Amino acid sequence: MTESALQVEGLWKIFGPRADKIIGTPAADLPRAELKQRTGCVAAVKDVSFEVAPGEVFVVMGLSGSGKSTLVRCLTRLVEPTAGRVTFEGNDITKASESQLRDLRRRTVSMVFQHFGLLPHRQVVDNVAYGLEIRGIKKAERRAKAQELVDLVGLTGYEKSYPDQLSGGMQQRVGLARALANDPAMLLFDEPFSALDPLIRRDMQNEVVRLQQEVRKTMVFITHDLQEALKLGDRILIMRDGEIVQVGTPAEVVARPADDYVRDFVSDVPRSHVLTLEYVMREPTLDDSREGPVMAPDTIVMHAARASLGSAHPVQVVRDGELVGIVDSDAILRVVVAEEQAPVGV
Repeated sequence: MTESALQVEGLWKIFGPRADKIIGTPAADLPRAELKQRTGCVAAVKDVSFEVAPGEVFVVMGLSGSGKSTLVRCLTRLVEPTAGRVTFEGNDITKASESQLRDLRRRTVSMVFQHFGLLPHRQVVDNVAYGLEIRGIKKAERRAKAQELVDLVGLTGYEKSYPDQLSGGMQQRVGLARALANDPAMLLFDEPFSALDPLIRRDMQNEVVRLQQEVRKTMVFITHDLQEALKLGDRILIMRDGEIVQVGTPAEVVARPADDYVRDFVSDVPRSHVLTLEYVMREPTLDDSREGPVMAPDTIVMHAARASLGSAHPVQVVRDGELVGIVDSDAILRVVVAEEQAPVGV
């Protein structure tokens, strides 16, 4: 990985009496229910460490109660960590003063929540410009910037509408525009689309993908939905009872689940839409033809299927000019046609 934008090291959040006295004792290793019974404390986040690269979409997922929402709030100290360190672009957030935290939240990091939190008495353009207003930007300048963001998120023509005149998906677009208005270095999303209808939710996921291609922000995205995680994430962190179970790319998580918990999560995933050629290729031999389509190892199997099945020669998998693998039609068909079979490559 390139140099990290965000570093999280040994992060804990324990709710309850004398929470800071539990870390480093045998009680810290107890299952969550037993810890609660013995001490009255709940370990929402347990010794979590990870890094996020600049411009990466890093998804944290898990079932309800896994600690993912507490984790994302700890990153800007909306929830105060019990122990550990959070560093963003070299600045130690866990040691920041109140004034430094306010500045961080206003200028550097923006958050998008499930509940939109729009101001009902303000038009769309003024909702988007609200953060700029707080910073003291003059009205003409902030409205011009807000209009750019309204256009960016596909709400051109709705600048003067009020929130109650918009659908849920449109309101969340306003939330996205507002989050982007301060040109933050990092965006934090806490299950922003979970209350939306499925079709609108899919549209908003596509919108995040499109926006990321344009603005290239570092993003931490919280969700309980695996399909959403696989669609949006460059990498995925899976949590259970406050702890990390697995971190990996979508293909790594689907092809090589860390345990039965993750295996159950990914059991219904359409593998051809997630696995890359790296997980279905074989070693090249001297007998293999050097003709055929040339593709990168990170090409999604489904994207390679048409070229592979339409060629008389197998796919040549090439990395940095070097042939690293061969994928024949049978390997493609095993994934595309037999989605329900056991994971490829394990």
